[in-house]
Amino acid sequence: MTAKFRQKLAHRPRPEYFWLHSGTCQGRAGRYDRGMSQADILLPSPGSARPGKAPYLRIATEEAFAPKEMLEIYRRLIDKGEVDDPGFKGLMGFYMSSTSARAKHIIAGLQDLGDLRLKHMDDSGVDMQVIALTSPGVQFMETAEAVSFAQVANDQLADAIRRHPTRFAGMIAVAPQDPTAAAKEIERGVTKLGMHSVIINSHTKGEYLSDPKFWDIFAAAEQHNTPIYLHPNSLPKNMIQPFQEAGLDGAIYGFGVETGLHALRIITAGVFDRFPKLQMIIGHMGEALPFWLYRLDYMHRATVLSQRYESMKPVKKRVSEYLKENFYVTNSGVAWEPAIKFSQDVLGADRVLYAMDYPYQYEAAEVANLDNMDMSAELKKKFFQTNAERVFNIKPRP
Repeated sequence: MTAKFRQKLAHRPRPEYFWLHSGTCQGRAGRYDRGMSQADILLPSPGSARPGKAPYLRIATEEAFAPKEMLEIYRRLIDKGEVDDPGFKGLMGFYMSSTSARAKHIIAGLQDLGDLRLKHMDDSGVDMQVIALTSPGVQFMETAEAVSFAQVANDQLADAIRRHPTRFAGMIAVAPQDPTAAAKEIERGVTKLGMHSVIINSHTKGEYLSDPKFWDIFAAAEQHNTPIYLHPNSLPKNMIQPFQEAGLDGAIYGFGVETGLHALRIITAGVFDRFPKLQMIIGHMGEALPFWLYRLDYMHRATVLSQRYESMKPVKKRVSEYLKENFYVTNSGVAWEPAIKFSQDVLGADRVLYAMDYPYQYEAAEVANLDNMDMSAELKKKFFQTNAERVFNIKPRP
């Protein structure tokens, strides 16, 4: 370890994870001898103090799980060459085959809906998780298998929620490949399983929800008052190359670009003119869209007036108005006070929610830092607790 790097570690708060330098590391997660750079991996820090009790519940709203059976399906798709998609292979293929500590932590966390997850929640001060099927979910499967397995995943998650009703809430997984079946699964998820939101992992084999063939899903979500969480997916084949060759296709940048694109396609296609009560959620501080509001409004109007694109038709409101009225944003993976405050200011404090992004990003220090934001007690409680209770229909604790 270099002297400069030691000095950096010595003067920063001890997080739940610490950067691992090349070579051997001994920590709470075990011993690892794989040659890696310090930026390759995060390991649990043995000396991290858990955040103390707060005058609000910390409800984390973009937390992932993956049934063991789904990972087995992914392995089959990759091993038998049934999916020709570099993004899928590069993302899930890596996590399922890597021997790195980070990959092992993620795969273990994804598959656990019991003691390990609860311990990690307790260690980081998280009172409740809103859990969703991890990306890409069922959206790379063939239609019949996708429809069937979405039901399996939802049943498993609902069972975990019944076992831990004060710790877990859930989102309904659907197969956009069959919009009619997806609409029926939303109804089942609400009426039979007691879940009140939907997870869709962005594009489905390169197709986007802006296509009217998918709009039965929006109709069902609006009818049942279930917001749709539009979560990132690996980039589609026709988009990924310039990102992947630079290592920028994942959470570092590509995910946000593609998911932000998807949200804008939905807005400009007129979805919210057709379904005005529909609500959606996007993570990672709104995939940067709140910071683009002025330019989105200006250039959308200019593009419509120019009649440059057949696909770009007038809609009833400005892009920013749809983002303020039909979207919520979470701070998943962005534990940064200035970004949170900016989004509260431009979108409204009722529209911004806390999320951790477990198990992909898991740091107790981030929770403590957000507890210490220079923010009124009322706003902080909205951010951590009451917005989530309202959006996900979580009953307040007595």
